[in-house]
Amino acid sequence: MKKLLIAITMCLPLTTMAQNDWEVPDEPVKKVEEVVVNPDQKYLAGAVPVIDGKVTFEQTFLAPGMSANEIYDKMLNYIERMTKGGNQFEESRVLIQDKEKHQIVANFLEWLVFTDKALVLDRTRMRFLLFVDCKNGEAKVRMTRINYLYEEERDPQKFTAEEWITDEMALNKKQTKLARTYGKFRRKTIDRKDFIFSKFEELLK
Repeated sequence: MKKLLIAITMCLPLTTMAQNDWEVPDEPVKKVEEVVVNPDQKYLAGAVPVIDGKVTFEQTFLAPGMSANEIYDKMLNYIERMTKGGNQFEESRVLIQDKEKHQIVANFLEWLVFTDKALVLDRTRMRFLLFVDCKNGEAKVRMTRINYLYEEERDPQKFTAEEWITDEMALNKKQTKLARTYGKFRRKTIDRKDFIFSKFEELLK
């Protein structure tokens, strides 16, 4: 009898293991798929709109409860401060301030920096115009007529946004990444636009 019990006991682990090996889990383990994020995604097709032949970034900022006068004063004050920023040239200034029509036009000439490290400073001058049209509860802003002056101390190159940062020029053929030469201009111009527009949005909250 004892020998029979010992034999049964010795077989139990093997039986259990065999059963476990063949059991189907209640919930099959799902394979986790790796999501590859393209670092250039926000700069790809459509990120640089062309309107009437000109690269033009535009956005309407809502300001619930604010009158056109209030919005105009806030926008004018901030834009005047922008023209005096550390990266600005003397040419940066407000060209038109029409209180009656609630319209502002400002010219900017500033440094757009690509790389600023020890012994390496890569930057370009960038010029653009800001058009602001204020109404009760909102302000419409356009950033356009963008052009660049690059490597002015060695081999000056003047070109417009239409020539260098459009989808056709600044993206590879498959439009999956930025082109090597023109891509940095597109990236930094979009970043600058995003920064300015984010400040306007904060201003009118």
